Amino acid sequence: MLKVAITGGIGSGKSLVCQVFKTLGIPIFNADDTSNQLVENNLELKASIIELFGKEAYINGNYNRKFIGNIVFSNPEKLQLLNDLIHPLAIQAAKQWFEEQHAPYAIKEAAILFESNAQQDIDIVIGITAPEAVRIERVMQRTGYNKEEVIKRIALQMPEEEKMAKCHYVIQNDNNTAILPQLLRIHEALMIKSNTTQ
Repeated sequence: MLKVAITGGIGSGKSLVCQVFKTLGIPIFNADDTSNQLVENNLELKASIIELFGKEAYINGNYNRKFIGNIVFSNPEKLQLLNDLIHPLAIQAAKQWFEEQHAPYAIKEAAILFESNAQQDIDIVIGITAPEAVRIERVMQRTGYNKEEVIKRIALQMPEEEKMAKCHYVIQNDNNTAILPQLLRIHEALMIKSNTTQ
């Protein structure tokens, strides 16, 4: 079975593309959802986060996302330390998940695939790209963040061109180019590739 990853910057439309792959019967692993579950439920991780950020990191046992976000998005070092705690656990969870799948290929959706060095366990990477102005607008609508907050978050991710250059396939999701034909071409190529690698 081929291990595939979908990546792209914040607001690029990864979740939309993954939903389409899901309708084609392809299993999807969401790294962000897994990370969210880990910070809420993994006791060792919770203890490490409290040690790093103080007791305010959790309110009544629940991860204080706003408090942590305010710190890490203006302090790259703290962001790196937080990622160093979460990513090894999320990568391990993805490895285990891939082992349990029985489709021709399965997809891991991961925003910071390259930044967390998680591409090493992946056979094929699909990049989703969109112009920065489109991405900013999407994130503002989805989250209620202002433009400056979104730009700050984008700046902390790998530059778009650099990220897309590392991908095997790139899907344009710019609100003008139809994504379905792009996606079906990739699906067809992956189905062929999975047959030849079995």
